[in-house]
Amino acid sequence: MEERRLNSVRHQLILAEREKLTLDGVLHVESFDDGEIVLETELGGLVVQGEDLHIKELNLEKGNLLVQGYIQSVEYLGDSLGKKSRGFLARLFR
Repeated sequence: MEERRLNSVRHQLILAEREKLTLDGVLHVESFDDGEIVLETELGGLVVQGEDLHIKELNLEKGNLLVQGYIQSVEYLGDSLGKKSRGFLARLFR
């Protein structure tokens, strides 16, 4: 069943020279700044961390995202953003 679910999902991540990240399958951008982008993809939550991050293109109808800057890490959070979102908001309101 899990294999069938993965075959019907459109998700692709391309990282070129740690300076250009292209994503397909983006559903929603939860938060972003020049150091971190938190988003929901068809395969769950995703956090991109780096320096001087800029969202150059975002098309939620097609599910496309283009990020430029210095990419330090890309981390999948699983099926949900719930835990990461609360952590982000907690840091914001300290």
